[in-house]
Amino acid sequence: MVNNIVSLNKEKVFRDPVHNYVYVKYQFILDLINTTEFQRLRRIKQLGTTSFTFHGAEHSRFSHSLGVYEIARRISERFTRSYATKATGDGLWNPAEEPVALAAALLHDVGHGAYSHTFEHIFHTNHEQITQEIITSPTTEVNQVLTQVAPDFPAKVASVINKTYPNKQVVAMISSQLDADRMDYLLRDAYYTGVKYGTFDLNRILEVMRPIEDGIGFEMNGMHAVEDYVMSRFQMYQQVYFHPVSRSMEVILDRLLLRAQEIFAKQTETTPDTPYLLLPFLNHEFNLADYLQLDDGVLNTYFIHWKQHGDSDLSDLAHRFIDRKPLKSVKFDDNTQDLLPKLRGLVEQSGFNPRYYTATDNSFDMPYDAEKPNEKQIQLINPDGSLQGLADVSPIVRAIADRFSGDNRFFFPREILQSSANVDLFQPEYDEFNHYIKNNQLIHPKE
Repeated sequence: MVNNIVSLNKEKVFRDPVHNYVYVKYQFILDLINTTEFQRLRRIKQLGTTSFTFHGAEHSRFSHSLGVYEIARRISERFTRSYATKATGDGLWNPAEEPVALAAALLHDVGHGAYSHTFEHIFHTNHEQITQEIITSPTTEVNQVLTQVAPDFPAKVASVINKTYPNKQVVAMISSQLDADRMDYLLRDAYYTGVKYGTFDLNRILEVMRPIEDGIGFEMNGMHAVEDYVMSRFQMYQQVYFHPVSRSMEVILDRLLLRAQEIFAKQTETTPDTPYLLLPFLNHEFNLADYLQLDDGVLNTYFIHWKQHGDSDLSDLAHRFIDRKPLKSVKFDDNTQDLLPKLRGLVEQSGFNPRYYTATDNSFDMPYDAEKPNEKQIQLINPDGSLQGLADVSPIVRAIADRFSGDNRFFFPREILQSSANVDLFQPEYDEFNHYIKNNQLIHPKE
């Protein structure tokens, strides 16, 4: 399959707080880690604004990518040892697939940008497409390393990311309802946020994992470990990923970039505040080289400068983001959403531009999808070799399957609910806003 796989004379190891060690035995994997594009991931936080809520969540996409690689390496190693193919079409693991699986695992997030999800929303980028471009573009160090393995090797790795690679076991290893990516980010995010929700028995899951004809399955006697993984994912989304303060800081970041786009995209002259590295995105004329120059630190540096900008909205939003001044939020549903235009009007009457200081956010997740057309259920393997979907066997998983969990929230300046010297100017509006919030039970005392 590939013609230039060189093993290291001595296995390279990286210390890791989640997996203890990350083992590298191939030269091309070490070379990929040392590329400019992969090293950039050190400067991009895995959880974006979550560190404003869970202060330990400072880990990077670099460490996560190494972790996904390590889990994929362990899976491939075990498959090769215990389930190596013996005849064409037997549905077992082909050890020759290991290099492409390891490369895809390592590089699956290399296209993430600064504050990736918020940045994508504002500037209409797509990290999966950019990941594939980084892998296939002759201008990148990543591509040059992959091409040395084999001329068609970059295309194969990119097709794994695109889920079109013909070997479904490789694709499932990187992208499925129980894959190396999800297993690492749950364990890693739980570790760095300091919560216990995301912990599960990784070793047991890897022990009961087996290659099957159309992907990867799990022995029936490991069902409870798989159940625990699904419940861990459910809890992490509800308690960590959907935390209202983290979402509030995402809203501020979104509005800050929106205001910056309105200001700097129209400028005909540059000033000390001009965000030169952002201009290609503000003007919708960026290329891959422009994209790779950005990271969280670049944006934060601009935000610090903007705190002193002459535009009051830009400077205030920059202050709120850099100095952690989150917006307040309240839940709403179908019965109370009719109040939102009135609340926005009261926010505006109180001196805040609702375009920048109000927002709605709906964060919902389906913890387990039993009917997803393009993503099979987690398959459990009976002793006789027959397969059953996890939700068909597990009452626990069936109880949460195919159901979205989360909430809708309306965000607004915290000052609206607080007394200050300026409140007297807008006392009627403040009183009316609080009346709507409290009387309609949009807010709970502890939120």
